[in-house]
Amino acid sequence: MIKTQQVAVATVDKVLAGASLTAELQVSWRANPALSNQQRGAIQDLSYGVLRFYGQLDALLKLLLKKPLYDKRLRCLLLVSLYQLQYSKAPPYAVVDHAVSTARFMGGNKGIQGLINAILRNFIRQRTTLLEQAALDDEGRYSHPQWWIDKLRLQYPQSYQAVLEADNQHPPMTLRVNRRQIGVDEYRELLETAGMPVQLLWNNALKLRQPVGVEKLPGFADGLVTIQDAGAQLAAPLLDVHDGMRVLDACAAPGGKTTHLMELAQVALTVLDNDAERLARVEQNLDRLKIKVNHLICDDAAYPSQWWDGKPFDRILADVPCSASGVVRRHPDIKWLRRERDLLKFSASQQVILNALWQTLSKGGKLLYVTCSVFAEENRWQVEDFLYHHSDARQLPLTQVGMIDGQLLPDSQHDGFFYTLLHKT
Repeated sequence: MIKTQQVAVATVDKVLAGASLTAELQVSWRANPALSNQQRGAIQDLSYGVLRFYGQLDALLKLLLKKPLYDKRLRCLLLVSLYQLQYSKAPPYAVVDHAVSTARFMGGNKGIQGLINAILRNFIRQRTTLLEQAALDDEGRYSHPQWWIDKLRLQYPQSYQAVLEADNQHPPMTLRVNRRQIGVDEYRELLETAGMPVQLLWNNALKLRQPVGVEKLPGFADGLVTIQDAGAQLAAPLLDVHDGMRVLDACAAPGGKTTHLMELAQVALTVLDNDAERLARVEQNLDRLKIKVNHLICDDAAYPSQWWDGKPFDRILADVPCSASGVVRRHPDIKWLRRERDLLKFSASQQVILNALWQTLSKGGKLLYVTCSVFAEENRWQVEDFLYHHSDARQLPLTQVGMIDGQLLPDSQHDGFFYTLLHKT
């Protein structure tokens, strides 16, 4: 457990300083090649867990400390240890002992080791009282930044608490069956036979009762199935594609919606993304599913003059860059790395991309505007502004179950997404 704590502490420390959790875990794997799969899993759980409940853990630590702890690594060690004591099945005595040993390894003197020991044992003794006190503060109760909580409370007064609570849950593992190769019921039987019970959701997505490694999924390597959130699986059907259409998937990486489009119809698809590394992931997904597309282009959707051949598209999927506030349970670091001012930057970028792509859409064509955000600045307000400035745009009604004015809020079945279908008159 000591090695696990050490690597988790280093990872959390880097993330709280501004680094991406996904990127830092990859750095940790490269720096520690001897880690077993079990150790990697434990490190990932600790890192994700601390960031998922950072607001609560930080509030607890403030209550336990008599004065600020300026050593960031030791502070992260306490955060990791508090998470283990509160949320893991590890014996409390083992967590405390290993934390003291880790502090010693990190250069902490006997005074520091004694402090670590005292703080953690105080938490064990006063757990109930401390948890109640931590919950008196919004950040301590919901484990989100205050500005985030305030914004959700303002925009979703009836449901903001449910959204915040959903954000702190483990995300579901949901599958999309490639119906060009196998039926949903048939694949469901394969899963049941393999001891993987599933729940059929409203859009034919299959939610696993217990997540598994992709290598255990029947036919995954052969393209029978794709891992994709149930909310994300709405995009391709909403775009209403048909055989022979000329279609653009803008900001396409990592390719889940790209492959779904090709499973629904035989279209002439152009795949666009400005990140070469992420575009390579799209290619990998296409190859696994044995799908061929017309063009894969690495360029910026905001500048069609650099990549567009002048022939209008019948359909455009605009899955624009956003705050990712609807998928924070998959990326809990986002809660603590985002700033409220970032919403203005995303909104401005989205506006530029939407205006640019509209030029490439044929008359009578449809554009689906998509974000994985729950904030109105990137969603409803963005569309209202676009419609105000484009007399040739008409918003088409969407009647998907669970969607309110295009907004799908995160819950136990799916992440948070926003959809608007625009028709060019």
